[in-house]
Formats: sequence, C-alpha cells, structure tokens
Amino acid sequence: MKISLSPPPFAGAPVVVLISGLGGGGSYWLPQLAALEQEYQVVCYDQRGTGNNPDALPEEYSIAQMADELHKSLLEAGITRYAVVGHALGALVGLQLALDFPASVSALACINGWLTLSAHTRRCFQIRERLLHAGGAEAWVEAQPLFLYPADWMEAHAPRMEAEEALALAHFQGKTNLLRRLDALKQADFSRQASSVRCPVQIICASDDLLVPSVCSEALHAALPHSVKVVMPRGGHACNVTEPDAFNTLLLNGLASLLHKPEAVL
Repeated sequence: MKISLSPPPFAGAPVVVLISGLGGGGSYWLPQLAALEQEYQVVCYDQRGTGNNPDALPEEYSIAQMADELHKSLLEAGITRYAVVGHALGALVGLQLALDFPASVSALACINGWLTLSAHTRRCFQIRERLLHAGGAEAWVEAQPLFLYPADWMEAHAPRMEAEEALALAHFQGKTNLLRRLDALKQADFSRQASSVRCPVQIICASDDLLVPSVCSEALHAALPHSVKVVMPRGGHACNVTEPDAFNTLLLNGLASLLHKPEAVL
C-alpha cells in the first residue's frame, strides 16, 4: 500500500500518521499539513480501495485489517514508532493500532470518534445507504456535505461544495468497496478493549456534529484511562476542515503534551 511521507523538519522528528474517515482519502488533511510539517514527519495515505491504492476489498473486511495493512506499510517504510491522528473511521483504526501494536503507537488523537456505533449515527448511515442504493454514487456524494459541515458554512462556501462534489464523483471508491468499509465501521466495538489502550489519547469533538454526537466522545473519554477531551463549540463532523485554525491549535498543543507524557505501565 502506497503511503506519502513528508521530509522530517529536523533529525529525529516524531512521526505523525494521519488517518481519514470513510472517504479514505489522505487529501482530507490538507488544512493540517503545513502546520504539522513544521514539527513532525507526516504520513498521509489513501486507504486500501480508494484513491492511489485501488483494490477490490474482500468480504468481511474489518478495522483490524485496515490497521494491520497500515502498520505493515509503515514498517516497510522504516517507521517503527509513530503517533496517530484519526478522524471518525480513522479514529477506530487508531484505536485498533494502539491495541494491536502498543510498542509502535506513541500517542493517539481521536477526532469525532466513538467506542461503538450510536443509534443516531447508525440511523444516519442507514439513510445514506438507502440513498446509495436508490441513487448511486451521485446521491451519496450530494448528501455527504449535509453530514460533514454546518449549514452556514456550506452556504458561505457554495462554489467549494460544487467543486468537492465533482471531485468526489470522479474519484468515487465504488459501491462495493464503500459498503464493505462502511460495514467494517459499523461492526467495530471497542467498549470492552478501550481500558487496555496504554498510550496517551487526545479526544477532539465538535458540539454541533450532526453525524457523530459529542456524547460519543464523552463515552470514549470515560472508557480510555489516559485520555483528555476537548469540545469545539462549532465545526460539524469535519471540524478540522471548517475551523482549521482553532483545530490546528488544539491538535498541535495536544500532540506536544501527549508525546511528553510517560506511557502507562500495565
């Protein structure tokens, strides 16, 4: 699997791996790259079955497989120790990495993540699946911004919304791949394992997230013994895109703090 590595800003710079959500594209993190690359060697990638890593995903595809694929690609690149920043599905992959490869994951930032899928989020995905089956990729892509962005932000960025829709359609990952990745997301449940995560964790959520209510981050914070939680007052599900300055400050400060904390001894 192809990954993209930025040059380290200085010798021995910590590595930060960025994992996007269901869309799977590494470009999701463009609003964070310039800020992070000043302090870290940054790894971005298109997840298997998307973008620059096209593939037909197997049946019963899982979050554990996603984590294993990424970890192997990092080892092939000579990276054995890294922090993870994951958004939504990416946060789940980050949790799995922290559980399966504790010697490798130095810190974890979970953005609008969860322990197990809430009834509300499940309902949102059920609606989106029906749109996909009835209207195909176009219906899925047209509805997506409603779950990602606050209404006033979309109103102020109408030309951008049109450009994003065209790009998303041109690079659509395919119905089968999307449904298999979505099913992996829905099956993930960390409620019994979270207490075993030993690396320090930063949890960031947005109070106006339509897709993943902030109470999901509250439950995640309560279950992770070495975590801190920050709630952004606005920004929606894609708060790192809609409020990049505020988000980047929180993330940079959080990573700096996490990477200076000693790991818990279990």
